[in-house]
Order: sequence, then structure tokens, then C-alpha cells
Amino acid sequence: MSLPSLKQQFAALLAAPSISCTQADLDQSNLGVIHLLADWLGQLGFACDIQPIAGQPGKANLIATLGSGPGGLVLAGHTDTVPCNPERWSYEPFALTEADNRWYGLGSCDMKGFFPLIIEAVKDYADQPFQQPLIVLATADEESSMSGARALAASGQPKARHAVIGEPTGLRPIRVHKGIMMERIDIIGQAGHSSDPSLGRNAIEAMHVVISDLLELRSAWQKRWNNPLFSVPTPTMNLGCIHGGDNPNRICAKCALEFDIRPLPGMDGDELRAAIHARLAPIAAERQVQIDYQPLFPGVPAFETAADAPIVAACERLTGHSAGSVAFATEGPYLNQLGMQTLILGPGDIDQAHQPDEFLALDRIEPTVRILRGLIEQFCLQPTRP
Repeated sequence: MSLPSLKQQFAALLAAPSISCTQADLDQSNLGVIHLLADWLGQLGFACDIQPIAGQPGKANLIATLGSGPGGLVLAGHTDTVPCNPERWSYEPFALTEADNRWYGLGSCDMKGFFPLIIEAVKDYADQPFQQPLIVLATADEESSMSGARALAASGQPKARHAVIGEPTGLRPIRVHKGIMMERIDIIGQAGHSSDPSLGRNAIEAMHVVISDLLELRSAWQKRWNNPLFSVPTPTMNLGCIHGGDNPNRICAKCALEFDIRPLPGMDGDELRAAIHARLAPIAAERQVQIDYQPLFPGVPAFETAADAPIVAACERLTGHSAGSVAFATEGPYLNQLGMQTLILGPGDIDQAHQPDEFLALDRIEPTVRILRGLIEQFCLQPTRP
């Protein structure tokens, strides 16, 4: 079986739905994408290892390796997409449509479209001796739980010295981004008739005190932490949604708050959560309510790779841009945990991600392939430097 063309690969990946979502009725398997990639990379001589995600039927990572050695390069991406609203699209989300010098489809930008560009870059080198391995990494559930990347970090593989994740950065290298934590606080008080406040314990009033303390904590963090690499140089806390009560004449018995925190590099998520816990205990005692505090998911750490890392220098040279920062989170921290020096660099634009009529501009294809070939030549075809 011959290898499909770049456009055919692109179309096939878009036609294999792989939505990941915290809502079970929208969540889908990513195995269709994984098996397509394993087939194509296998034809190029890669050894393909499909690794199921424990406890998640229908979810898997792919580690495809060409060559061997202690160094090498990982080119990584996630195989899942966010949900979409087909009625808001001008084109079919699960098909490739070419128009206006763009390829439209769900995942074209973020980020199934990166994989055919990797294959296009490597196919001319497949018969050359690799001095160091090239590893193509395809992960599950980046858009929901990061379970694929977390499973890799827990397993200790793959191993390499350098990594590039092809998230949409407009072909500008990114070496630092904030983390993300999503949290929930539930307060359980006591209902009662509103004519006599002593008959109940108002959960909304207790939440009012909690919010005041959270905002004080946010202010303290913002005075302590500052990173000028970011357009918003301080950590943020957003109070995203709140629910409580059922009638004006009833003392509210339950109130829930969900919020997110975007920590800077150097801020430890466990320490931030401990600081919140320390604030909640006195409020619960004073207000005689029960306060439960839990993360909505484990969270993604902030990410930073040293400015003088070889992968940073290489990508700056190949793109002509200095490495910068972004506000969104990626799988970069997990690859760094595996001992790699990781950079975020991809052909899409984040403004197109998670939007109707998502697209990849055709004029990004050739520059991306050129950059990837330069990375392969430097980190895989040349002997490793001591």
C-alpha cells in the first residue's frame, strides 16, 4: 500500500472524529486517528507502539520511533479535538474543504494537521541512517483531561533530549506558558424561612466571605509574582460561575463556585491549593457551614524551557523569531518532566482554534516542512554532541 499524499492524509485525519470532552455523551475514541498515523509511519520504517490509556477504553497514545540512541528529537501533537457546532460552520467540520487558499476542517489548525506535515518532512530522509532517533508522539485527550500526556509522564517514556509540540503558534517559537487550574468550592449550610435568619445558615453569605478571601489571596499573589514575558504579567484568578439557592424567601442551603487560576512558572499548584484550604477552614467554623474544596481536574503546570536550550536556539534560527510566551496551556510541562527540552511551535494560529470554520492557511505548509526538516537534520542525522 502506497503512502497517501499530504492532502489525502490531511483529509483522512479530519474524517476520523476524535472529540474529547468532559461530557461523556460528547466524548469519542481517538483510535481511528492513532491507527491511521501508525499505518503511515509504519510504511516509513517507524516502529509503532500503541499504548492504551488505563481506565479509558478507546483512548491511546502512539509512540513511533525511527532510529535509536540516547538523544534525538520528539515531534509531538494531540489527536483529539474540541466539540463543534456544525450548524455554525460554513463547511463540513469532518471533511477537508479547500477554499481561499486554506484547508478547512475540525482539527486542521489544532492540531491534527501537524502530523501530515511531519510525515512530509521525514519521508525524504526515511532511507538515511539516523544518528539519533526521531520519535513521533501522538497523544489522547489534550483538550479535556491531559490524560494521554499524564500517562506518558507516569510511564517515563518516551526518552529524548529535545521536543517540539506543534500547537498553533503562527510558526513563532514558544518556550514559556502559564499553567491552568480549575477548582470548585461547595458550601452546604442550612435552609430555613427567610423571616428569621437564626433558622438557617446561609450558604450564599458564607460564599460571599469566601470570595472576598479569594480576591485578597489573588491580590497577594499578583504583588508577589510577576513575569514580564507575558502580556498579562501576573497570575490570574477568574471567578467563572456560581450557583446557589432556589427562592428569595428561603435561606440558601447550598452554593457552589467554580474558578480558574493561571499560575506563572515557578508557582507550585499544591502550594496554591494549600493556601486556599487555609483560608476556608476558619470561614467554615465561623459561619457553621460545611465547605468542600476540590480541583475539577489535576491541572496543567506552568511551562518553561531555558532560553539557551539547543532546541530554542535551533527554532529561533529556523524561524527568524525569538522565543516568546503564550497564555494557553499545552502538554509541554509533561515532556519536560520526562527530561526533554521542549518548545511549542506549529503552523496554525490560536485565533482559529476552537472556532467555527477552523482552517490552516496553505502558505504555512512549506515553511513548516522546511523547519521540521532543519530540526531532523540537526538533531537526528548528525551525531550527538557530548
